[in-house]
Amino acid sequence: MNKIKYLYAITLIGCGLAGAAFAQSAANYPAKPVRFIAPFPPGGSTDLLARLVAQKLTESWGQQVIVENRGGAAGTIGVELAARAAPDGYTLVMGHVGTFGVNPTLYPKLPYDAIRDFAPVTVLATVPNAMAVHPSLPVKTARDFIALAKARPGELLYASGGSGSASHLAGEYFKLLTKINMVHVPYKGTAPAMTSMISGETTMTITGMVALGPHIKSGRLKLLGVATLKRLPIAPDVPTIHESGAPGYDANQWYGVLTQAAVPRDIVNKLHADIVKVMARADVRDRLAADGAEAVANTPEQFAAHIKAEIARWAPVVKASGAKPG
Repeated sequence: MNKIKYLYAITLIGCGLAGAAFAQSAANYPAKPVRFIAPFPPGGSTDLLARLVAQKLTESWGQQVIVENRGGAAGTIGVELAARAAPDGYTLVMGHVGTFGVNPTLYPKLPYDAIRDFAPVTVLATVPNAMAVHPSLPVKTARDFIALAKARPGELLYASGGSGSASHLAGEYFKLLTKINMVHVPYKGTAPAMTSMISGETTMTITGMVALGPHIKSGRLKLLGVATLKRLPIAPDVPTIHESGAPGYDANQWYGVLTQAAVPRDIVNKLHADIVKVMARADVRDRLAADGAEAVANTPEQFAAHIKAEIARWAPVVKASGAKPG
């Protein structure tokens, strides 16, 4: 009996020490550089937002937050790398509608579980998608594009950041609603897709305003419509695709920070609190608003529920489109 009491006491002491260690680790976190995996190549919306947040966290923490681009396979390579990292809070990953909303249905054998393997921290922002074309195309609105595509079935090429990417599914969703026939051309990320658009190699793309913005402002691409149900405050004269021949079309992108499921909750809470402070900064919100993006900064619980809802929302689109991973 005394031996049992002794073991019980030792267990309590051990639990107390572990709890104290976790508390201390959160108080001292981060004590070394933090890796922030962006699961897409440089130059796209995921990369740009990751670098903005990393810069502000570096300033706040006094520790480097290093963005590591690990693109490929519609983001699955980078997300799997994050899922397998040590659960100590020193590896974060930028989640995205594609990697956490689309891929669970798109990939029959996804190398990570979007729900079980991760601890959601917060949604950072929503970024509206928009439709853009090369300036040489004789269209001014999405309605014009639909008419042109119907007149030239199978001739128009639309670019995406890769087979199974969010921009691919946005294009497939558009095809389903409008019953047009256009050809998908996948690239290895948003940046090379933009290059193809600017050169005229492809005709149209539907992707995030963050990536499109600079090219639209410079006149290298032409904006036809936004993929939201309401017009954007930064572009009130630009019609929605929803009102331009594709009723109900809504294909916003969202981005959020996650870490491993086994990371101690107090570190997740500290990450959440510090990232929320970053997203509340006026300079960050103004920078996002300039591209039509909106800061969100919700709770870990809300983010977890959002991921489940997005998987359910995109599953029928993936199945109906017949889209396959590259």
